[in-house]
Amino acid sequence: MERTISGMMGNGAINHNTRAFNAKNVDPERSIYNVQFCNTSIKKVYHELFDEALERYNAKQKRSNRKIDNYYEKIRQSKQEKLFHEVILQIGNKDDMNSKSKEGELAKEILIDYMQDFQKRNPNLYVFSAHLHMDEETPHIHIDFVPFIRNSKRGLDTRVSLKGALAEQGFKGGTRGATEWNQWMESEKQELSKVMERYDVQWKHLGTHNKHLSVLDFEKQERQKEVAQLEQTLSDNKVELNNILYQQIMAEEKTEQIRKEGEVIRQEVSELSAESDWLKEQTEILSEDKEKLLSENENLESQQKKLQREINKMVQSKETMERNIHTYDEDEKWQLPEPGTLMSAKAYRDKKALPLVQKLKELVKNLTLKCIQLTEQVKKLTVKVDRQQNQISRLTDKAMEQNDMIERLQEKVSDLGHLERYFGKERVQAIVEQSKTIEQAERAEKRPKRAYDMGR
Repeated sequence: MERTISGMMGNGAINHNTRAFNAKNVDPERSIYNVQFCNTSIKKVYHELFDEALERYNAKQKRSNRKIDNYYEKIRQSKQEKLFHEVILQIGNKDDMNSKSKEGELAKEILIDYMQDFQKRNPNLYVFSAHLHMDEETPHIHIDFVPFIRNSKRGLDTRVSLKGALAEQGFKGGTRGATEWNQWMESEKQELSKVMERYDVQWKHLGTHNKHLSVLDFEKQERQKEVAQLEQTLSDNKVELNNILYQQIMAEEKTEQIRKEGEVIRQEVSELSAESDWLKEQTEILSEDKEKLLSENENLESQQKKLQREINKMVQSKETMERNIHTYDEDEKWQLPEPGTLMSAKAYRDKKALPLVQKLKELVKNLTLKCIQLTEQVKKLTVKVDRQQNQISRLTDKAMEQNDMIERLQEKVSDLGHLERYFGKERVQAIVEQSKTIEQAERAEKRPKRAYDMGR
């Protein structure tokens, strides 16, 4: 079996590599077959690689304006170096190594095997993100790395440098076609071809009929032809070239401006997204409190109705007692009878007066007990009513606070709506999802690692 090898410099779209979002050529249902070798925050990598060197560099500076506050930001804004580089490697094409075929599975095994020794083979290329994709037409691998050198004589003694990193690994620049990168890329293709041979797959070379030339030599030859043709074209079209270069510079400046504006927007959207999530949580809490308040109000109303019924009963009892009191003035049984003829005073006292007095004593005693009981009930009901009134007052205050909170939450939601109308809902949502992905990656870094061991 013969298959081609494709290698190129990638754009370094980490969110694409991690599938934080999916492009049109991605089949999300096959993303479960992808392989993540590692995925570390690049800012964490910069701290790990350069913090000590940055401290040594700043300690030597006598002028404060020559000190570097943040090496990551310095490189991000640099026009000479990039924060990181990416290489993409692929075996075959969609026709002979399709991801859905058994040949595609073979390509996956070969690329995994190839990745095992990549970091050991490239000690000056710190790999922080590496992903093998099986959800596109052809299996391929994205390797993102930070190139660095040690013992530098200028700047930080450990600093970012692609040219220097490859040179320390033995790739010295030559002609325009034989740059450090081209030499290194050819070397990695050779390493990949060795792995392919262990799986009985031969490297199929395309684009040349000169069998005695290596791929790199042939590319040098082709590049020399291209350079000669370009030099002739440049001599005839200098003005046009200058215009193109000027437009390119302006486009780069505009792109940088847009990128910075996008970073500001992303930060604002991230903050609004966090506030939106908080608003949702607060709204749910307020809804639960509202239901609880309504339930408590219903209970209080029921208790008040019950108290009113008891008070009504007490009033009726009072009115009944008042009516009964009048009967004592009119009812004959409560009147002291006239003494009978020839009845002695002692007999009148024992038989008429004392029994009536005894009955009156019992009546007064019962009425007194009844009054005491009613008085106690009135006191208890009064305390209970006061307590309920206080509780109603507290609930009313709480409801007013919740209304104020809801108004503030609605203002925040309105702010998010303005942002979506200005920048577009899809763009804002994409930035929010990107921000969440970054936060998830940062949280994942704080957990114990069980990912692929890169051999460090």
